[in-house]
Amino acid sequence: MELSVRGRPIIPGEASGAVLRSHEPISLWGGVDPETGRIVDPHHDRCGESIVGRVFVFPSEKGSSTGSAVLLELARRDLAPAAFIVGSLPPVVALGSIIAGELYGRAVPIVVLPGDALDVLEEGARVVVGGDGTIRLE
Repeated sequence: MELSVRGRPIIPGEASGAVLRSHEPISLWGGVDPETGRIVDPHHDRCGESIVGRVFVFPSEKGSSTGSAVLLELARRDLAPAAFIVGSLPPVVALGSIIAGELYGRAVPIVVLPGDALDVLEEGARVVVGGDGTIRLE
C-alpha cells in the first residue's frame, strides 16, 4: 500500500531512503559527529544511530547556529542524510543545506510536515521525497 503526504519544501529536492525517526529536537552541533554521521548526544533518543543516507525525521532543531557547519561538513564528506523531514522550520539546518548546495552541489532536501502528520513516517519505512514536498511511503 502506498501512502503520500505533502509538506512544505524549504530546500526542494528529490531523495529516497529509510526513515530514521526521532521524537526529540536535535542540535547538529554537539549532537551529530561530523566525521561519522552518528548521533552522539547522550540525551537524544537516537544516540548511536547514523543519519548517513537516511531520511531523518524529527520535530525541531535546537541549539547552536554552528549546526550549519556540521551539516556542511557532513555534505563535504558525503555523510549527510538523504533528506530532513521536520515538524517546524529549521533555519540552522536550512542554512547548512543551502551552503552545501552552493559549495559542493549537495544540498539536502528539507520538508516541513507539521502537526501529527510526522506520525505517519515510521522508523525504517522507505520513503521518496519529491521536490514539491510530497513524501511517498513505499
